[in-house]
Amino acid sequence: MADIWTKEDELSILDMIDKWVENEVRPIAQEHDQNDTYPTDLVEQMKELGLFGATISQDYGGLGLPAAIYAKIVMKVSSAWMAPSGVFNSHLIQASAIERSGTDAQKEYFLPKMATGELRGAIALTEPNAGTDLQAIRSTAVRDGDDYIINGSKTWITNSLHGNVLAVLVKTDPNAKPAHRGTSLFIVETKDEQGNFKAGITVSKLKKFGYRSIDTCEVIFEDFRVPAANLIGGEEGKGFLQAIGGLELGRINVAARGAGIALGAMELAVRYAQERETFGKPICQHQAIQLKLGEMATKVEAARLLIEQAAAKFDAGERCDMEAGMAKYAGSEAGVFCANEAMRIFGGYSYSVEYDIERFYRDAMLMCIGEGTNEMQRIIIAKQLVERYKI
Repeated sequence: MADIWTKEDELSILDMIDKWVENEVRPIAQEHDQNDTYPTDLVEQMKELGLFGATISQDYGGLGLPAAIYAKIVMKVSSAWMAPSGVFNSHLIQASAIERSGTDAQKEYFLPKMATGELRGAIALTEPNAGTDLQAIRSTAVRDGDDYIINGSKTWITNSLHGNVLAVLVKTDPNAKPAHRGTSLFIVETKDEQGNFKAGITVSKLKKFGYRSIDTCEVIFEDFRVPAANLIGGEEGKGFLQAIGGLELGRINVAARGAGIALGAMELAVRYAQERETFGKPICQHQAIQLKLGEMATKVEAARLLIEQAAAKFDAGERCDMEAGMAKYAGSEAGVFCANEAMRIFGGYSYSVEYDIERFYRDAMLMCIGEGTNEMQRIIIAKQLVERYKI
């Protein structure tokens, strides 16, 4: 990357994040999660820390962090509370799409505002009938003079209620073959200067099993007008490739979030296993518990190493869909495994909201679904494996 970070820089920023997580994030996590309340003060702190510009180039006011450092930040945050990491992850995927594929005017206008958090956004891809299969989207954008008119609905869109800008994938040519050639990606500013939603857009927060507090919503567009100048790259038919181009970073992020959950669950379990006694001794001295802890620790470290490998390839500008897929698969499954095993170690207390472990358990499964299901990750890995070992 053009923005150079030394090892000393890395240690400094990770130390700052570590203190912030322990002092500001961990203490409020359970209360916000249980009440499903948005962590407004925490988001303001994220702005001050520069997290909304974490991977945006310094040319546009961001930190320009490499994926290797960014993943470590995400893992640390998620080891205390996974949900806040989703706020800046979704935002940075949108910023990445603009920085990679946008026009000069789009980059110069949007990226500095996104780097400071003045504009906070997300990427609106998923629809009620289309998740992993993005070519099946039904939302449309029709040219009308200097504008496009968008109609359709998106679902599971993070940052759409409290944020103010979205990258929206639509069909500008529903008859294109193959279907992805008919898709386009638009930068949509959803609110006016007073912070009210513009005409033609309705946003409704969804209730969720886990990943609470964060504004995951259904977004409905009805004759919503967006300037033609906001078509990313200025050319129709490129939307699918522009959207999935940012998913490698997104999958590294999700891998780190899953690994963070795994790490946090393991740390809680190790502590509790030393405090809880049965049959006259701490349960960490029972072989059955030791077997669980040993496997948890191994899965955490394996996920961490796969994330480092994927991030290194991403930072070097190399193709890393296989490595990102492996990291995402391993990291998210480690999160589910460690949260589940920690629940068993905590026993009946794992069902009490007084203990954080139940939140880790509820949050973990989302990582197996987000940014492409783990079933899809295994297919990607297999296809790349065959390609690399072709006979």
